[in-house]
Order: sequence, then C-alpha cells, then structure tokens
Amino acid sequence: MSIRPILIHPDPRLKKTAEAIETVTPALKSLAEDMLETMYNAPGIGLAAPQIGILKRLIVLDCVKEDGADPEPMIMFNPEVVWKSEALNTYEEGCLSIPEQFGDVERSAEVGVKWIDAEGAAREAKFDALWATCVQHEIDHLNGTLFIDYLKPLRRQMITRRMQKLKRERARE
Repeated sequence: MSIRPILIHPDPRLKKTAEAIETVTPALKSLAEDMLETMYNAPGIGLAAPQIGILKRLIVLDCVKEDGADPEPMIMFNPEVVWKSEALNTYEEGCLSIPEQFGDVERSAEVGVKWIDAEGAAREAKFDALWATCVQHEIDHLNGTLFIDYLKPLRRQMITRRMQKLKRERARE
C-alpha cells in the first residue's frame, strides 16, 4: 500500500465524470487499499478516485470518528444513490481536495446506495447521518461536483482563490 498525492482544486480532473468499472481487478483492489491509506493519512473520512487523478467510479469511506472505536472502512465500486429521503440534513463539509475550507451543505438525511464491493459482489445499504452526507459527497466527486458547487457564488470564488494561492505556495516549496 502507498499514500497517493491528492489533487487540489482547481484541477480540471476534479470536474470530470469518472468512468464505470467493468470488473473488479486485483489492480483496482490495490488502488482501493492505497486510497484508504491515503484517506486515513490525510486524515479524512472519504476519498474518491478522481481526487488522486484516476477517473474511475471508486470511492472509499470510513465515518467512524470516536476514539477507540474500530474503523469501518468501506470500498465502493460504481456506487449509485437509488433512493433519497425527503428529509434533509445540513452538515459543515470539507474536502481533502479543498484543504482547510468548509461550508454548510444541505443533502438528503438518508440515502439508499447500491455498489460493487471489493470482492465483486453487488451490495445495497441505507445510510444516515454523517455516513449519508459522506457517501453523497464522494459520489458527487465521481460526477465532477465539489461541495463548493453548493455554496453561493461569492463564497465559492473566495475559496477557489484561496486554493489557487495555496497551490502557488506549495509549488515554491
């Protein structure tokens, strides 16, 4: 396993739609393990393949944040929301591709998601609370949508300018 570099917004790859995965191969399983290691190292609770420059429909997540609790890593190939509750929740979201920037985003409080697991089996589950927010956020990445796309234009522009400045500073290091 290895830690992969995370793309920082604005990067055109973050705005592209990821391709469906035909078959879960050993190389894709290895990529998913790298993504989990990268996510935990960041640290974050979710990561989508486009965030490391790979335009495939693959996300990883683990929303267990309590100290001492066992991690619950999830690997999802071709995840798709198949049901949304009418009830909404607002969470202050952040993103590993938009470091140290946050904004309130309103999403469905509960979602039903179907996906293919690391063994190639079809799975379906219902998510709520932080898990529902996280899975929707990561699936958005597969469609070229960032959490800042839900914010007001002025706030989105301000965050984008901060990220451009951060990228310039990192390029000088």
